[in-house]
Amino acid sequence: MNTHQHHQHHESHENHGNHGHAEHHGHAGHDGHDGNADHGHHAGHGAPQGLTASDQGFTLVPETVGPDGEFTFRITGADGEPVTAYEPQHEALLHLIVVRRDLSGYRHVHPELDADGTWRVATPFDGPAAYHVYADFKAVGAAPLTLGVDVALPGGSADRPLPEPAATADVDGYTVTLAGQLAAGRGAPLTFLVARDGSPVTDLQPYLAAYGHLVALRAADLAYLHVHPNGEPGDGATAPGPDVTFHAVAPTAGPYRLYLDFKHGDTVHTAEFTAVAVD
Repeated sequence: MNTHQHHQHHESHENHGNHGHAEHHGHAGHDGHDGNADHGHHAGHGAPQGLTASDQGFTLVPETVGPDGEFTFRITGADGEPVTAYEPQHEALLHLIVVRRDLSGYRHVHPELDADGTWRVATPFDGPAAYHVYADFKAVGAAPLTLGVDVALPGGSADRPLPEPAATADVDGYTVTLAGQLAAGRGAPLTFLVARDGSPVTDLQPYLAAYGHLVALRAADLAYLHVHPNGEPGDGATAPGPDVTFHAVAPTAGPYRLYLDFKHGDTVHTAEFTAVAVD
């Protein structure tokens, strides 16, 4: 099975859906994002998602898993039947996020949907390990939702320690600098500055309707927080770098892992940070 080619992160680094401003309550969306509005208006601003496989009558059901094969799964409705009708959010019908339970091996891919409701994607797993898989979608007639389920590939190695908090991250020849502080129970700006070879990058490319996409996972339980960038490409006010600013609400104090996707040179890159939310 082939995934949408420009959505293949860690294969082509083009997977992490940029959930535009105000989408997701974290992806809490700009009305008018090409059908991307309301991507993830889930249970309240900053409310964590992805801790349960079933919610609001929908259930995430993994089917086949294999490190050398594809991963298939279904979303079933309250009647137990596979859901086959979805509304696109940020230019994809479903965003699949896969991370090892130690918060390493992060990938964000966009599976293809069969007519019978089966989702298929070339293996998104980073070798044998214990994983948590998040499906972020909007079924027709329902609210956006993120479901999560554990998936284990036998033979996993020991957990990798959570990296210490740091203000900079290096990826693919880029240096990304984080300014801002997560705050428990209230909104806080997080600004990322993208540079390459010491020079600010001022020509970031739109990726899934935004100049950046940020996923935040709570280290304690892998709760999935929705965050959104300020502004959007083509709005007449948002510059294509070097800064990308997000609005985030951490539900509780403590450590989080942040995954920033940005597109430059026709490739999506992912910078990872550990950040601590304060009371």
